[in-house]
Amino acid sequence: MNVTEMPVQSESILVNTIRFLSVDAVEKANSGHPGLPMGAAAMAYVLWTRFLKHNPSNPAWFDRDRFVLSAGHGSMLLYSLLHLTGYDVPLDQIKRFRQWGSMAAGHPERGLAPGVETTTGPLGQGFANGVGMAMAEAFLAARYNRPGFSIIDHFTYGIVSDGDLMEGVASEAASLAGHLGLGKLVYLYDDNGITLAGSTDLTFDEDVGKRFEAYGWDVQVVPDGNDTAAVERAIAAARAETRRPSLIVVRTHIGYGAPRKQDTFEAHGSPLGEDEVRRAKEDLGWPLDPPFYVPDEALAYFRQAVDRGKAAERAWDERFARYEREHPDPARELRRAMCGELPEGWDAGIPDFPADARNGVATRVAFGKVLNAVAARVPTLVGGSGDLNPSTHTALAGLGDFQNPRHERGRGLGAVGGQWGYDGRNIAFGVREHAMAAAANGMAAHGGVFPYCATFFAFSDYMRPAIRLAAIMGLPVLFIFTHDGIGLGEDGTTHQPIEHLASLRAMPGLVVIRPADANEAAVAARVALETRNRPVAIVLTRQDVPVIDRSRCARADGLRHGAYVLSDVPDGRMDVILVATGSEVSLALAAQEILGGRGIAARVVSMPSWELFEEQPRECRESVLPPSVPARLAIEAGASFGWCRWVGEGGDVLGIDRFGSSAPGAVLMREYGFTPENIAERALALHQRRKEG
Repeated sequence: MNVTEMPVQSESILVNTIRFLSVDAVEKANSGHPGLPMGAAAMAYVLWTRFLKHNPSNPAWFDRDRFVLSAGHGSMLLYSLLHLTGYDVPLDQIKRFRQWGSMAAGHPERGLAPGVETTTGPLGQGFANGVGMAMAEAFLAARYNRPGFSIIDHFTYGIVSDGDLMEGVASEAASLAGHLGLGKLVYLYDDNGITLAGSTDLTFDEDVGKRFEAYGWDVQVVPDGNDTAAVERAIAAARAETRRPSLIVVRTHIGYGAPRKQDTFEAHGSPLGEDEVRRAKEDLGWPLDPPFYVPDEALAYFRQAVDRGKAAERAWDERFARYEREHPDPARELRRAMCGELPEGWDAGIPDFPADARNGVATRVAFGKVLNAVAARVPTLVGGSGDLNPSTHTALAGLGDFQNPRHERGRGLGAVGGQWGYDGRNIAFGVREHAMAAAANGMAAHGGVFPYCATFFAFSDYMRPAIRLAAIMGLPVLFIFTHDGIGLGEDGTTHQPIEHLASLRAMPGLVVIRPADANEAAVAARVALETRNRPVAIVLTRQDVPVIDRSRCARADGLRHGAYVLSDVPDGRMDVILVATGSEVSLALAAQEILGGRGIAARVVSMPSWELFEEQPRECRESVLPPSVPARLAIEAGASFGWCRWVGEGGDVLGIDRFGSSAPGAVLMREYGFTPENIAERALALHQRRKEG
């Protein structure tokens, strides 16, 4: 029988439509990964046609299920599903897979193709993003649902691969998800035994199912990934398991149907080749021509998702309307949260910090106070640290712990007060910095919450892959880093960040802010919460720093411009400009006084954010750093890399281009030259060179 004459009830047509649409796109691009779509097509078909709650006509419908293709190298599987089920992913885009301007990029990219929930590709990241999505769903459901009104009620599904489960970030996230008992998280594990370089026997001997059982997951095994009835039973059972996240181990064949390349690494990362495609189509009874063939009856079957999705959203809208009538206050709050809007007067409680040159306050302490003030008015601000709340000062006092409500409270808990359950706003991520950042990304991608996470700045190294993906996606995640330099003291080299500021500043799409004092920290919090199109990293001191006397200096609100004239010369004559960030700004102010006593007029510029300053009009930038004054000294207790842009050829940088040492912070700052006296001497030498030159 010709395939086009087969009844639509034959699932092989539907599954093979997914397979060969994917294969043809990879073949035409002469680039991509055909093996996963061929092997995982059957389980993806079952999930997307029988379980996934979504509306292709409105991909942003808030109560949709989330689907994450963590194995992002198999991106054509997702693009095929999106096109077939009625998303605005035209066949022409798929025909231009991996080409310039196509929404069908090499790996799924959030914001490029509708229906792509998160950018995946770096293995393990999507796994951890999905955990964050499930956390956001659990929090919002606990906070806003009422008896008879399950307004927030959806699942997070994912397809994960051997590579995902080898990456450490997935292990961290799986451990956290099991502890939290995220029962609405369901992952299908594409267990095909093959990676890019060969069989998993080369590297991967563990019993994955037992590992996940030890994490606290429910685990099922489907011996044949093409057995759609078995896959359906497993997903149904996973949905019914509400106390634990679920991993369904599905035994599949990579490159299923390709006679020479099935079950080999050759099907992983390269096109099958014309002859192998022809033979695969013949063996599975698929027409050789035309390429990108989609039977009418198959398309009609998949497109039923459009009407189902519209009906599901209409029913939800009606339920929400009743909810608004009976529970107007939480409904109003939830609507605002779903739109990512801050409530009116959200920053009214942010404190002003009185000038204090002698004792001062650590910017981590000040920021913690600001964070708590904001949390009192922004009910969906949620987050935590990598087991460092007492040090990062990021606990939200009295606002409860985000925990599995069925989990017994242990002894000696670092309780913050308030409720214990999914409505708690303090997330104990544990010593899992990478999963913490990736889960925060998932929470932001889910929407409805303002997520933050915190750790020591040196440990941003553990988080960098997830920070990069937040920047790629433009996710509004707040990354809080404390212990920002050698001033942290005795913990020594391993804990003293040197190159980290330069590293994060090199990342496109990330705003890095290093406030000079408590009041700049308060403005930094405002900027971070108002920034909805990209992540923000706030870098804070462990040690106390003076609270600058703003009656003698410019207001801290100048931080919004990235750099501003903090203290200017009195008569307009300017010999040198001191540009500093963070704890070094107060040293620059003290050096300004020394220089003034020696007849040198110095302007002090606080430059908390290169990125914000870069965005200012040229006239604004030149008013702060006039080209007519080339004698500029940058002062920052970190790597000097990159500062040449701001100081120019005639400038100098007082930085640190070697690793730190173990000693009290004040001793280290002195030994590394961060004193007002040394800054003044460097500025004098710079000024003299300019005069002689």
